[in-house]
Parts: sequence; C-alpha cells; structure tokens
Amino acid sequence: MHLTNSSPTITARDRHLLRHAALAVCCAGLFAALAALVQTGWSPLARLDRELTGDLHRYAADHTVWTASVQMFSNIGGTIAMRGVLGAVALWLCLIGARTLAGWVAAQTLIGWGGQWVLKLSFGRHRPAFSDPVSHADGPAFPSGHAMASAITCAVLVGLLWPRARRAGRTTACTTAALTVLAIGASRVFLGLHWTTDVLAGWLAAGIVLGAVTVIVELARPGALARDFRRVDWRTRPRVQRVLVSSDRPPRGTDPSEDLAEDLPDGPSDDAPADAPDDPAAGPATDPVPDRPDGLLR
Repeated sequence: MHLTNSSPTITARDRHLLRHAALAVCCAGLFAALAALVQTGWSPLARLDRELTGDLHRYAADHTVWTASVQMFSNIGGTIAMRGVLGAVALWLCLIGARTLAGWVAAQTLIGWGGQWVLKLSFGRHRPAFSDPVSHADGPAFPSGHAMASAITCAVLVGLLWPRARRAGRTTACTTAALTVLAIGASRVFLGLHWTTDVLAGWLAAGIVLGAVTVIVELARPGALARDFRRVDWRTRPRVQRVLVSSDRPPRGTDPSEDLAEDLPDGPSDDAPADAPDDPAAGPATDPVPDRPDGLLR
C-alpha cells in the first residue's frame, strides 16, 4: 500500500496570481476606507489636509524659483508623458512579438486612464483654493491623476526589468521608481493642486489597476506573460552581450602584436596543422580543437 500526498501543489503561476490578487484587494479596501473618511469629513484627516497643504503653499509662494522648478518637474511627470512612455513600450513589445505583454502594458495605461476619470467624477472633490495660487489645474481632485499615472508607469517599467536584472539592478530600479513616484505626488501637494489624501488615493488606485489587470491577463492567457518575458529576454540579451564583447576587444591597429606580426618574415604558421607522419602505424594526425571566439555569445 502506497501513501500519496493528496495536498495540492502551488505552482509559481499560482503564487503570481495570489500576489497580484492580494495587491488589488488590499488596495481596494484601503481606498474604500480612505474615500469614506474623506466623504464624511473626518476631522483629524481634514485638519491634516488643510494644515499641510496650507503650509506648503505659503512656502511655495515665498520661494518662486524653487516653485518654478517643482512645476517643471510636475509637468515632466504628468499624465500625458507617463502614458506616452507606456505607449512607446507597448509598441516596442508588439514589434518584437511579445503581444500579450504589449497588451498587458496597454491595458494598464488605458484602464488606469479610464478608472482615474471614473473615480474623479464619482467623488467630485474640489481642489484646494487660495487667493494667490502658484499653479492651476482643472477637474476634480480625488484621486490625483499624476500620482496614479506615475505609480502605474514606474511599476510597469520595474516589472519589465525585474526578470533580467540582478540584485543590484533590481535595488536601483525600485529605489529610482519609488523616489520618482514620491516626488511627483509631493509636487502636486506643494503646488497647491491636490490635498494629501488625493495623492494617497492615487497610489492606492494604481495598486488596484496593477493587480486586477495582471490577474485578468493571467486568467485569460495562462502562461502567456511568462513566455513573453522569455521572448523579450531572448531578443535583448544577444545585443547586450555583443556590446560587452566588442568593448573588451582592442580597436584594430592599436594592438602592438599586430605590428610585430607584420615585421616577421613569411613562413609557416604556428596554428597550421602538422603534416601527416611518415610512419603509417602512427595513425592519422588529429586536428587541434579550433578556438571559438564566439563562446561568450553562446
């Protein structure tokens, strides 16, 4: 009698689905709680919004040069620029044949844009109002479109780099993405265009979109995202290796051994195969194993 383990096996794909489903559910719960507190006007949260936004506005009004630089950074990290980056990435993925991955990137962009406006129009929260504004923006405030778009864009880019990067590269990518998202969100509050809770809501809404879209694509096309990640790795890695190998080789004409070889008299090459032995019993000569200069690329 053989005893077998009847417990189900959790595959890597199952863990992938569970992580993204948990991300979407947790962010949805936190977003709902934050929205309820904002809508009911919970006094501690409302006071935090007013005091922090007011203090930052006064600082921005007194430091015009710094405010202009923050305004430029906010424009660079705006919703149009971020969606343009993802659109270019989706087009490149489609051209190299990673169509499921391209659709995943495009879905993150479009659903994020549509969801942003559905939420804005549903809540209809007014932006901060000042008698001496340092910047201007239209539309409802909750959630912040800049915060939402930057979080989606940076998370997608880090996700595309993650399988091909080592630990140092992953740490650098995550740190750069986190600082970018935080800086763009802070710039909206600093310019008096959003309340602090608007930015927090934008980040939570981005988490909902990222997790939900990934789960939907995985369920609709099981394993297709992983195959496309391998395709991207296969298409990009040889180019990187060629650049690394060519950079290690000295330019032609700069190696002193080349000049020395030109001065030597003509004669038999050391690399030429040896003549066959006169003794038949010795057997045929064996060819030396050829060098493989392309071994780094294989």
